[in-house]
Amino acid sequence: MKKIAIVTGASSGMGKEFVLQLDQLAHHVEEIWVIARRTGKLFELDQQTEHKIVVCPADLTKESDMRTFENLLKKEAPVISILVNAAGYGVHGSVADSEPGTTLGMIDVNCRALTFMTKLCLPYMAKGGRIINMASSAAFVPQPKFAVYAASKSYVLSFSRALHTELENRKISVTAVCPGPVDTEFFKHDDCDINQTFYKRMVMAKPEAVVKQALSDANSRRTVSVYGSSIKGLRILAKIVPHKWILGIMKWIL
Repeated sequence: MKKIAIVTGASSGMGKEFVLQLDQLAHHVEEIWVIARRTGKLFELDQQTEHKIVVCPADLTKESDMRTFENLLKKEAPVISILVNAAGYGVHGSVADSEPGTTLGMIDVNCRALTFMTKLCLPYMAKGGRIINMASSAAFVPQPKFAVYAASKSYVLSFSRALHTELENRKISVTAVCPGPVDTEFFKHDDCDINQTFYKRMVMAKPEAVVKQALSDANSRRTVSVYGSSIKGLRILAKIVPHKWILGIMKWIL
């Protein structure tokens, strides 16, 4: 049985960076399966990697696409060494002013699809395997004007930590990656204008550095991966400072 890595959201941003770095580091896997809606971007990865790239076009919010992927797993019966759930998105703005479809879409992609993908892959996960889930530093504390996104990432963090404990007897680790702002397409979208938040520009990280840290922490079987001293400081503050105070400050800077 062939050993593989699976990366969702692989057409751009953090997902693409995970593919590129796994190509250099994951010598024990034979193929990297890449999942996203933008098929053209996925096929381009095959020109940038040494590993065989298996393109799996899918909209993770569509059950029919997920069932197609489930059937592919049943047919190929691979051994999954690494699963990276990198698909996700966020929209800036108040809940009252947001479009229902966009708001619920964040929950569908960030929470439901991630959970569904994990559930489908678990029967094929190898002993010693690793699951890497993209959360966010937004998971540490509620965020006005980013309320649904932050809540969805809190779900990812909680889910990942609990799942890590559930899978200990199978020697499978789960790492939640909780970076601050990362210089990807995420912050170039009109609905998530980084120019409105000065402090986010100050702590903006490069995706290469965040992914390198995430893979290192996953190899060390850590449950949470946090890149950068400022974000590590935020995590500590979120544990000791009442969230009411933090929310009061955020109201003025967001």
